[in-house]
Amino acid sequence: MESVQLGGSLRTVNAGREARDCRQVERTRAHRTRIFLTTLNHVVKLVPRPRTRDSTAGNGMKSQDVGLMLKLVALKNRESEDLEGRVGKAEMSLPDDWRDWQVEEEDPLAEDEASLLDSDLLSARYSIRALADETGISKSQVSLALQRCLEVGLARKDRKTGVPRANTKALFEFIVHGLRYVFPARPGEITRGIATSFAAPVLEGRLFSSGDLPMVWPDARGNTKGQAVAPLFRSAPYAVRRDRDLYAMLALVDAIRLGQPRESQMAATLLAEFLGVSDEPVR
Repeated sequence: MESVQLGGSLRTVNAGREARDCRQVERTRAHRTRIFLTTLNHVVKLVPRPRTRDSTAGNGMKSQDVGLMLKLVALKNRESEDLEGRVGKAEMSLPDDWRDWQVEEEDPLAEDEASLLDSDLLSARYSIRALADETGISKSQVSLALQRCLEVGLARKDRKTGVPRANTKALFEFIVHGLRYVFPARPGEITRGIATSFAAPVLEGRLFSSGDLPMVWPDARGNTKGQAVAPLFRSAPYAVRRDRDLYAMLALVDAIRLGQPRESQMAATLLAEFLGVSDEPVR
């Protein structure tokens, strides 16, 4: 009799645990759905409109907004590297000859500058002017992009420093689940440019679609010949020459937008590491 009661108790406990696990999974899914739908509601309009060079979804976000958020991630990663004295993610993932363009003196790298730990320099690096200089996006567009991203929850202000920070979890969810539909990418003509997607150094030697030509951002200084793909924002070729982390992340974003499910999954896993959300499951 006691063993029967004990077995019944164990079954009851297990059932309770399974019910709690199911509720947690449902809450997580509901939360992610709310993030995605909220963002999509701001960037998608039912009536299609002509796309500009920097694609715009309705009257909401522009594709350059996502590029700016990735730049904020790159800057934040640099802060961690300065603080902990460790090697950056891009330095570990990119080969020594990662520049897929003709290098000129006007291509300074962000890591060659002074430490971002100085509070005055930190504020200066996140100023509208500095972000415009680093990305090639105009100051007015940088300001508007930050406003839009703050409104939809893709960005937030740092409580201690007041500088803008990317909401990496929301950004990751949007890139993986929504970006290819809101800002699609299509291969075009054969041209010379900067390697992106699975042809980029960050994905060198990894799985890519067999028989396909490399994907490139058209650029007169590029070293690779392949199919043209419009970059996420038009000044991306300029911006990546100044920031290897940004180059790696934009290439991974293109792999997500252009790749088949297995390829997109691989790129998303690597992008999660750059964004610091590696524990987030990719579906």
